[in-house]
Amino acid sequence: MKRRATTKEESLGRAKEVAEDWYLTLRGKQRRGELLAEKSFRQAADLFMREYEVITRGERSPKWVEGHKARLRLHLLPFFGGAGLSQITAGMVQEYRVERLNNPPSGKPPSYSTLHDEIVTLRLVLKAAVRHDWLAHLPDLSAPYRTSGKVAHRAWFSPDEYRALYTATRENARQAAGTRHALAAEQLHDKVLFLANTGIRPDEAKHLQYRDVTVVKDEATGEEILEIEVRGKRGVGYCKSMAGAVRPFLRMKERSQPAPTDRLFPTDHKRQFNRILEELNLKFDREGNRRTLYSLRHSYISFRLLEGADIYQIAKNCRTSVEMIEKHYAVHLKNHLDTAAINRRKLR
Repeated sequence: MKRRATTKEESLGRAKEVAEDWYLTLRGKQRRGELLAEKSFRQAADLFMREYEVITRGERSPKWVEGHKARLRLHLLPFFGGAGLSQITAGMVQEYRVERLNNPPSGKPPSYSTLHDEIVTLRLVLKAAVRHDWLAHLPDLSAPYRTSGKVAHRAWFSPDEYRALYTATRENARQAAGTRHALAAEQLHDKVLFLANTGIRPDEAKHLQYRDVTVVKDEATGEEILEIEVRGKRGVGYCKSMAGAVRPFLRMKERSQPAPTDRLFPTDHKRQFNRILEELNLKFDREGNRRTLYSLRHSYISFRLLEGADIYQIAKNCRTSVEMIEKHYAVHLKNHLDTAAINRRKLR
């Protein structure tokens, strides 16, 4: 775009100085994206965050929204901020990937999932620009040269490892009796049993209140179980526990004497849990995957599959899909293979 201005000077020398200052000012504005006739990425990012925070209120957690803000502030805006929207092409996005991998701020290259999340945020910003006719169409944001990745099985505890874990947390609670750590140790032990017998995600457990959990007698099995209203990333869902979750829940209730709105697990216990894993040499599985509290959910699903439970019912109870279970837990699906169908032979 051409621009013109008068120096309002009669002296040629003075006019040249004014013109030079004006040119340098324009060049600085151009680098910051202030001279573009089209909207800049920075303007689209501001628009996206104003819309996203309002439209998703009550449907996305504040932490999720903050994640988009952080990715924009730390990585996307420093790279794309001054560019016009039409300048953001597939090539420029690839340059961003290369820059992030070659020159990470922390010195450690981002993981594939971290980089993927940043591209997701970028796509959402560009989609907002398309909706407002600031951009004609989305560029190709797919990662070139990448084949379909190896399916990684989720880190879990085998039955023997799980037994060693809850034995260790129980012993930890016994040793802490009478000290200021007693409550935390008892809560951790009951949390391990609760998560492994319900399959609830740790972030879902964090928001559970006592009024969300009811002890009932299950008509199908004749056992006492927990019926749980789960509030998580997909809204409100429901879970029916194994019988092994009832005693830990009743112990917590007796110990805390809670109000209905009190949370079951007001603290996360991560540091204490990791210490016990390290003492048992269980922090990593045989593939090198790191175990966390989330591994108790994976163990619940794996145990149910090993016992031959219906995969569709497991998916419903865990508020996930059959596809996700087949993808990440296929190593445990041997009990679902029908040898009569697999080894069938034609009659000769």
